[in-house]
Amino acid sequence: MTFASPAYFFLLLLLIPYIIWYMLQHLKSTPSIRVSSLNGLHHALKTWRNYLLHFPFILRIACFVFAVIALARPQTTNNWSTKHTDGIDIMLCMDVSTSMLAEDLKPNRIEAAKEVAIQFITGRPNDNIGLTLFAGEAFTQCPMTVDHAVLLNLLNGMRVDMAQNGMIEDGTAIGMGIANALTRLKDSKAKSKVIILLTDGTNNRGQISPNTAAEIAKSFGIRVYTIGVGTNGTARYPMPVAGHIEYINVPVEIDTKTLASIAKKTDGEFYRATNTQKLFEVYKEIDKLEKTKMNVKKYSKRYEAFGIFVLLSLLSLVLEIVLRNTYLQRIP
Repeated sequence: MTFASPAYFFLLLLLIPYIIWYMLQHLKSTPSIRVSSLNGLHHALKTWRNYLLHFPFILRIACFVFAVIALARPQTTNNWSTKHTDGIDIMLCMDVSTSMLAEDLKPNRIEAAKEVAIQFITGRPNDNIGLTLFAGEAFTQCPMTVDHAVLLNLLNGMRVDMAQNGMIEDGTAIGMGIANALTRLKDSKAKSKVIILLTDGTNNRGQISPNTAAEIAKSFGIRVYTIGVGTNGTARYPMPVAGHIEYINVPVEIDTKTLASIAKKTDGEFYRATNTQKLFEVYKEIDKLEKTKMNVKKYSKRYEAFGIFVLLSLLSLVLEIVLRNTYLQRIP
């Protein structure tokens, strides 16, 4: 237990003159008579009143002591070890093109990617993580932050039909997605900088090619992990037709060669995720590869504990008043 205002304990010094005063007053106020001998009084019965004669005074002292302790603001501490990150900065780079609405992953590719990304972020509470979204163009949905509540809120608020509704140009600009993530990582002072790129297609948009973006990432010492998401062959895709949805099978075209090349150039890894479970396993594998180096730093969370001492002080005062005016009442 610690005290926020320990200076109040100096008030306890006032008890010294008070105790001396009480003892002197007690000697003065004690009635006396002269008798020839006390031999006959040694066997006189003593009641509880004799033993509790000074108990009200003790209660008054206790009342004062508890009040002083309460003024000193006692605090209990809850110590725990918090892992302090030694420098891992991560940008999640996620494809939000219309093809990500395909339902070969459940409920669809983009929702499965969101769910897995949320678990990945939650499992790395000490890392600096941001989010880039791309289709035919790229933009930063969330800059790198350790406030993961904000990041998760923005990730959850990501529209699954952004490209379909014209909020972003449709297509797959892998190079632009990497380039956008690089702008957030290039000036980082972190010891380790990582991009996790997830896409289900082939680069067909953007002014920067994937290989050029990979070369730039390599020059900045940034590793890129690439994930090609989608089944092999064809995938079930919802097609709006005359005000309702019809499902068609569309071919799955993932440029695995380019994604593998990006990963190899930057000392990363390329993964294929053909179903939701495989996607979970991919993120788990990346999580193992990019384990954050930690320094243990202790923090103390304090809780105010003066309430019990206020209560004890009041109980002592009430008990003293009751006893002094009832059972232990003295008649001059």
